[in-house]
Amino acid sequence: MSSVVAQKRVLVVDDSKFVRTTFNRILSAWFAVREEADGEAGWEALQSDASIAMVFSDLDMPKLDGFALIERIRKSADARIRGLPVVIISGSQDESSRRRAREAGANDFISKSADAPEVLARIGNLMRLVKPAAATPQLLVTEGHKQFSYARRHGTQLSVMALRVDSFADAAGKFGKRVADELLARIGKLVASMMRAEDTVGLAAEATFMVLSPGTGPAQALAFARRLREQLLNAQVSYGGQVLKIQASVGCASFGVDAADSIEELMKRALQRLQTGNIAPKPALLAAEVERALQVLERLDAEGLGDAAAREIVRRLAPFMQRALKRAS
Repeated sequence: MSSVVAQKRVLVVDDSKFVRTTFNRILSAWFAVREEADGEAGWEALQSDASIAMVFSDLDMPKLDGFALIERIRKSADARIRGLPVVIISGSQDESSRRRAREAGANDFISKSADAPEVLARIGNLMRLVKPAAATPQLLVTEGHKQFSYARRHGTQLSVMALRVDSFADAAGKFGKRVADELLARIGKLVASMMRAEDTVGLAAEATFMVLSPGTGPAQALAFARRLREQLLNAQVSYGGQVLKIQASVGCASFGVDAADSIEELMKRALQRLQTGNIAPKPALLAAEVERALQVLERLDAEGLGDAAAREIVRRLAPFMQRALKRAS
């Protein structure tokens, strides 16, 4: 998971080492974090590091204060930088300073003494501003664990789609890595624009997106995958007089149809289908809860069960087996 797009970072700009360390400790469990000690260094980081997706900044700093940093961000010729959410790390600034910062383009304010739940809650509120960007690998897997656990507990559907941009290497060779990464960012925005609010997108490997779709069965996942791939095939990217046609491969997996005990296994199955070109699982012959029950039975060790347990399983399944064999004959 080494892609620039995948490794989204939060930039923390503050001349206090204590404040930077505090926010780093809170954020690092969920995001990659970059620290800078003044506004000028923060601005240079924004220009050179395309992985930065959000900025936390103090106002009173040497070289370039927070007001000037926000102004540069909002007036940047780079749309990526211009659209970044900016949260002001608030100390003892008066209301006029806050008003000035908001007028300059600050999105939110947070106290330097804020605890972890408050910091993460603020980020959650602002994530919709950067929704087109892919989730960090950590967030993708964390969200996947929640969705998989819910689907297994309540017997609901969950599908995973893997999308690999096959022309990424060609773009990097023709135009350079920076342009290829920009291509991925554009594709990420396209994927996000076609998703529902409850879906999650992130990068599972270089140039390979993963979409988690709760409440979605295999037929719906396949339709979405085909529709997305068709849009990409019809899109063209030009740079320096050269035109690049986007090529993409997809693979889908669905809980209840595919044998999987974790979100990681479901993701792996989608990636395997992407590699083989099979795209999607065969239509389910059995209801999801029946399929899961059979999977449990298939994994049982009859020798290790003990005689009493084995007899009880046979006794309870015998009536069904007799009726099923009679119907099949």
